[in-house]
Amino acid sequence: MAVSAAGAAPAVRRSLGRCRPLRGWAGPRGRWALPAGGWCLRLCSTRVSLEGINRPVIDRIIRVDHAGEYGANRIYAGQMAVLGRSSVGPIIRQMWNQEKDHLKKFNELMVAYRVRPTVLLPLWNVAGFVLGAGSALLGKKGAMACTVAVEESISDHYNNQIRTLVEEDPEKYKELLQVIKQFRDDEREHHDIGIEHDAEAAPAYSVLKTAIQFGCKAAIFLSERI
Repeated sequence: MAVSAAGAAPAVRRSLGRCRPLRGWAGPRGRWALPAGGWCLRLCSTRVSLEGINRPVIDRIIRVDHAGEYGANRIYAGQMAVLGRSSVGPIIRQMWNQEKDHLKKFNELMVAYRVRPTVLLPLWNVAGFVLGAGSALLGKKGAMACTVAVEESISDHYNNQIRTLVEEDPEKYKELLQVIKQFRDDEREHHDIGIEHDAEAAPAYSVLKTAIQFGCKAAIFLSERI
């Protein structure tokens, strides 16, 4: 995903504006609770230059990130189906809304960089919803444990991609790095929200987290390649 040289059109033209709560804002469950307005992420049209990009690397990055954000959307959809009317429903809704913005951006990048999606999207559609709903059936703590496990895996994966792009050419991939870094930070906040809302008190938390993260690693491996 090359960023064009000075004077050429930017590789990625975008505006990322976030309306985020102050980190000290206190809600019924502490400082991580989200206000009614939630977070917003403003995305504009994407224009890219394909000249000089490392096609195999960029294809893998965009394909797997699109799949990951798609899966995250399905997980939150499953959680909302079970807990949407509970006390944590608004918090899950706000995190889900942000994941929708992430997915929208990667949909744009898929088209701009002419990257095909993984053929496993139908599987992630079902598996994501089942994971979200299943964890929510364990209760609010179970849903938050799922959030912690998934978001930790995703943020670690984004960190690996950041290192890869920096090693490739941080200037060439400057705009893509900005996208990934911001989304990484968003996933970290989701992780912290889960911890704040008693994820670690979920039944068999360590076993649940390990199993979910094993599944995430497998999904990442497959989505990069298929």
